Amino acid sequence: MNHAARLAALSAFLKTQRSKLSPESVGLPVGTRRRTAGLRREEVAQLAGVSTTWYTWLEQGRDIQASPQVLDAVAGALQLTRDERSYLFSLAFDAGSGVNTISTARTEPVPELSPSLLHILKELRYCPTIVSDRRCRIVGWNEAAAHVFLDFGLVPVEERNMISLLFSRPELKRLAINWEHFASGYLAIFRSYYGQYVEDSWYEQFLREMSAQHPDFQPLWERSRVSTAPEVIIEFRHAKAGKMQFQLSSLQQHGETDLRLSVYTPAPASPTEDKLRKLINAPVI
Repeated sequence: MNHAARLAALSAFLKTQRSKLSPESVGLPVGTRRRTAGLRREEVAQLAGVSTTWYTWLEQGRDIQASPQVLDAVAGALQLTRDERSYLFSLAFDAGSGVNTISTARTEPVPELSPSLLHILKELRYCPTIVSDRRCRIVGWNEAAAHVFLDFGLVPVEERNMISLLFSRPELKRLAINWEHFASGYLAIFRSYYGQYVEDSWYEQFLREMSAQHPDFQPLWERSRVSTAPEVIIEFRHAKAGKMQFQLSSLQQHGETDLRLSVYTPAPASPTEDKLRKLINAPVI
């Protein structure tokens, strides 16, 4: 992400977070009728203890200086989560972690899975699991994931990006009862990477391509949260098994490779695991 793109991302993020808050939620009077949803800039400045002019410049993406203390006050005023605070600081200070140790080339090699990680995937027999890298490229999956989602082995390697597949593959769009909720979980993770690796121009290029190819991408991206490990309940309507409910847990593998396991655990007290067993163990016709 170049300097101008970083400031533009900072501006968009601040505007989005401000629009999510109501005066009542931060202890301010409602006052006169508002033309747009959310707090006004002057109200955020008041809550953060900064001048309205300074905050306006910050939100406009101007190249101004902000101390950690002042930025933390802005984060508090906007009621940001820990992940959202990290994202804000990365954009404001141009300080993504790991920037100098990673390649920013578009053809960055796909990480290989270690034998131990391959064993874990195999052992999670009835928990569909997908392993992805910091660009959300799918680098591993187990048999359960192939049965519930799609057989990623049939997808060309260069197209195995979970964000791209969510918007391009009809079977994935039909799978989730609430597809936007399903996609938003992955976008929240992607945005956390986007802020962490601020110098990698690949992200800006990928976002431009997604916006150009999929009209429904940009609105959902603009509304997306920031989360390194969202935990949500997902309900699927599987073509063969019918209704299936999973608890999504996102786990990161520590080490040089920035890999993430998205583990879908069958919801307790649901017939999901039994249905999954039947899918996996059904004889091949």
